Amino acid sequence: MSESGRRNSPDGSRKEIPKDSSLADATWSSISYILGGMAVYGGLGWLVDRWTGHSTLFLPIGLIVGVALSLVLVYVRHGRS
Repeated sequence: MSESGRRNSPDGSRKEIPKDSSLADATWSSISYILGGMAVYGGLGWLVDRWTGHSTLFLPIGLIVGVALSLVLVYVRHGRS
């Protein structure tokens, strides 16, 4: 990539790079981290509930842990300058 904010394409022409693309990428990856953390740890909590015979004890705990860990991951990945 050159200093003027343009990228050379394979055919030699130059394309303007949108400046908002990195913000949009960071936003979508942050959302996917949070939803993925909720799905994985909530699913693990649901499995523990089924295994132990509790109705809904570990599912909310798993959801909270998933959100907390994913927010830490978002901070480590995108929050530091």
